[in-house]
Amino acid sequence: MPVHTYSIQPKDIHAHLFEVRVTVAKPASDGQKIAIPAWVPGSYMVRDFARNVVAIRAESDCVAVPIRKIDKSTWQAEPTDRALTVVMEVFAYDPGVRGAHLDSTHAYFNGACVFPAIVGQQDCRCKVDILPSEDGTGKHWRVATSMQRDGAEQYGYGGYQVADYDELIDHPVEIAELTIGEFEALGIPHAIAIRGKVNCDMARLCHDLKTLCEQHLSFLGVPEDLDRYVFLLYAPGTGYGGLEHRWSSSNICSRDNLPYKGLEGVNESYGTFLGLVSHEYFHLWNVKRIRPAAFANSDLASEAYTELLWVFEGITSYYDDLQLLRSGLITTQQYLKLLGQTITRVERGAGRRRQSVADSSFDAWIKFYKPDANAGNAIVSYYAKGALIALCLDLKLRLETEGRVSLDDVMHESWRRFGVTGKGMLEPEFEEMCADVSGLDLGDFFDAAVRGTGELPLENLLHRHGVLWKKRRPASRDDKGGDKGDPAKALNVTIGATLTEQNGKSVFTVIDNDSAAEKAGVAPGDQAVALDGLLLDAANLSTRLKRYRPGDTLELVVFRGDELLTLSICLDAAPENRIFLELDPAASEERAARQQRWLTV
Repeated sequence: MPVHTYSIQPKDIHAHLFEVRVTVAKPASDGQKIAIPAWVPGSYMVRDFARNVVAIRAESDCVAVPIRKIDKSTWQAEPTDRALTVVMEVFAYDPGVRGAHLDSTHAYFNGACVFPAIVGQQDCRCKVDILPSEDGTGKHWRVATSMQRDGAEQYGYGGYQVADYDELIDHPVEIAELTIGEFEALGIPHAIAIRGKVNCDMARLCHDLKTLCEQHLSFLGVPEDLDRYVFLLYAPGTGYGGLEHRWSSSNICSRDNLPYKGLEGVNESYGTFLGLVSHEYFHLWNVKRIRPAAFANSDLASEAYTELLWVFEGITSYYDDLQLLRSGLITTQQYLKLLGQTITRVERGAGRRRQSVADSSFDAWIKFYKPDANAGNAIVSYYAKGALIALCLDLKLRLETEGRVSLDDVMHESWRRFGVTGKGMLEPEFEEMCADVSGLDLGDFFDAAVRGTGELPLENLLHRHGVLWKKRRPASRDDKGGDKGDPAKALNVTIGATLTEQNGKSVFTVIDNDSAAEKAGVAPGDQAVALDGLLLDAANLSTRLKRYRPGDTLELVVFRGDELLTLSICLDAAPENRIFLELDPAASEERAARQQRWLTV
């Protein structure tokens, strides 16, 4: 089988251009096609990365070969009986984990954005040369990637290799002045490579990552092909996000979320970082090796539809914080706070009454990744509600099998059926597997929880496991819930809208259905001017509302475009939709025992 040779090099750093070359040893006799993916695995929106190709040419033995575009992402070269080299210039100025970015401080790329597939030959081995800029910029930068080295020194420019195209685009690469920490988890080499000006306790960071990774590896078992792992981390002043890969993950988190020397325990800020990397690491199993059949069979040229994203993202979102608890990095009280915040996030969204998580999964391509002003009213998160469905399923299995079966057992069976074998999971197979493992008829539960829009039976299930569900009014629109809060700070009223600071102006961005703001005629994009004759902005909204009672009718002045509007708004009572959980001190012996089995390793 032939070997494809790729190379990538900054061509013009200030113009943010990479030069990508690929040589095909034995091109197709009718003219070789190459194609850039339309989307990247793990992010379910068509991004059409081919739009970033600004120039393309082909040659064979230094003689130009005509090449033409035949659809939005595919090019075809004229036939040649000799090796074919295609040269592309790719614009790279997407600072997120899903794209490619090049400037004078670093080079980053996700392979799907820059490396074309050799159509019909995607199963061939690939060699990759990662080269520094010819002008000398970045020649002392270090290269962080989970790609296997093939001549390159560790963290160095040079040769790398992968088994096939699928693997080629599964190794993001960060090249910069990196802060690198290394550790082993169950004997497997791990590293974290950080870009950004950080002053963190690297020894503490590596110790905690080792603890967390070993908890994950012990849970479902070490994948046979997992012989190394790299956490890529960009640590700016603000930011949050991640994308999973089979041997690495690409993450963005504020530098302030990293541990500093002298930090005791895990505070909320550091917990945010640990939750992020725990989520992406659990994806080693759930979605990267246990995959829906729709993804396993996709060529990344168009959407791959599935109703199972709640399984792959929701269950992962359930286990990310649970594994922090099981590893001993956070306390039970901290875990319950995180759980209460997830419940609050779902409870606050009217979209949960409009859209099921099955529909949210299927429509992720056009809705979840493309939120608009009505998203909160129309969309439910398959991450957050999916996590709550996973919690419900876990507690239901534990309760109805008298502790014999839990979601842990389902995930072990999922790994055996789909992870070890590589078989894609068909749409009904997760539910069938739950029934097989538990011996329970779970059809009504899945119909209601996954395909329905009613309330989950979570309060009752938590009560049966010795946990009390409590609720309170918010202290502000940004109040995340999860704790009992300060009753003195609770709002009595709400306008039912989000006011956000944008370019020095306070703008209404989200208007809740059936809210005071909607009834008053406030529209997304309106600029707040005054409430009851006094200045209104995003910073003072909560303070201003404390002066009023439900039913008070006030004059609200806004700019819509360049027109000044005066509206009449009747304030609503603030809802009790901030949820917090507490261990029940009066729990029966039976309920306390269930609680222990659930929350204790």
